[in-house]
Amino acid sequence: KPGMKRWYQPTRLRNNLTCFPARITSTLSCTGLMKPPLRISPRYCVSCLGTTHFLELMVRPASLIFPRTFDGRTDVNSVTNWNAPLVWEGTFDPVVIDDIYRRMNPRVAVVVLAVGKYTRFLKGFLESGEKYFLVGFRVTYYIFTDNEQDVPNVKLTKGRKITVLPVPSAKRWQDVVLSKMKWIRNETDYLFMMDIDSIFHNRFGAESLSRMSAVLHRGYYKNTERDKFPYERRPQSKAYIPPGEGDYYYTAAVWGGYLEDMYRLVKYCYEQSEEDAKNNIEAAWQEESHLNKYLLYNKPAKVLSPEYLWSDYDAPGSDIKLIRISQLVKNYAEVRPNGGN
Repeated sequence: KPGMKRWYQPTRLRNNLTCFPARITSTLSCTGLMKPPLRISPRYCVSCLGTTHFLELMVRPASLIFPRTFDGRTDVNSVTNWNAPLVWEGTFDPVVIDDIYRRMNPRVAVVVLAVGKYTRFLKGFLESGEKYFLVGFRVTYYIFTDNEQDVPNVKLTKGRKITVLPVPSAKRWQDVVLSKMKWIRNETDYLFMMDIDSIFHNRFGAESLSRMSAVLHRGYYKNTERDKFPYERRPQSKAYIPPGEGDYYYTAAVWGGYLEDMYRLVKYCYEQSEEDAKNNIEAAWQEESHLNKYLLYNKPAKVLSPEYLWSDYDAPGSDIKLIRISQLVKNYAEVRPNGGN
């Protein structure tokens, strides 16, 4: 539009890539201001930069070859009711989004708890993580364990490392993470909490990064009414969510975000669990119940589809185009001292 340059200046990210403020992206795309040989790809990553939210709009010559995902998907919702991305395969350009984040060169921490017989899952988790998890990024695996001698020697690529932190086997994970979080704070920008009894099967990339990213639970993301979610429904618990409230039901087996935001969330889960313990009550699904309560009133910046945590117990539906990470089938009575699942 004539004179538009007087009103804004797009940020040049590279010769063929431009980032525009979110307030003008709809104008650019809807009015068709950009004609061939330029092509607009409205697939995006929403990042919280201080108090200003930006929509990264990729503009590139049509002659360049990238995976064609900008047609999107019509079989799933790709945005939440608070306008956060709901990430599925086919709703983002993996080449572009990884390239953008690599230029930021973030440090990513993965925290896992491997105590008792759970150390048997370390080798598969680490080896598959090196193949699929944020490949090409700086990643540190923080392994909290009571069996340091059982941590396998896994070959890591450049910029990636393993840090082993000894912990008492009986100590609760919230105590463990909170006690070490001050130290981890100096070494990372993003932090993921993950269950160790899982294997990566496909790309788990930079599209997962945000201020707070939560994963839809595979058992309740489809054909489950809000009042049927397994929220804590007893008012006596700090995890209580009243009937009629709720957005989604999130898993506690994979979640991540900015380090400081994760610290607040872990601390919240710990303090709420302690309050419940004082009142002789435990939330229905322990930390997962408190996680869902927190995220109801502190909306995640991104919601990741069940691709980002499936389970080998279940066959995927047609909407699951690929499984990025999946929990393993196991004998809970054998690997857990108190059994259960």
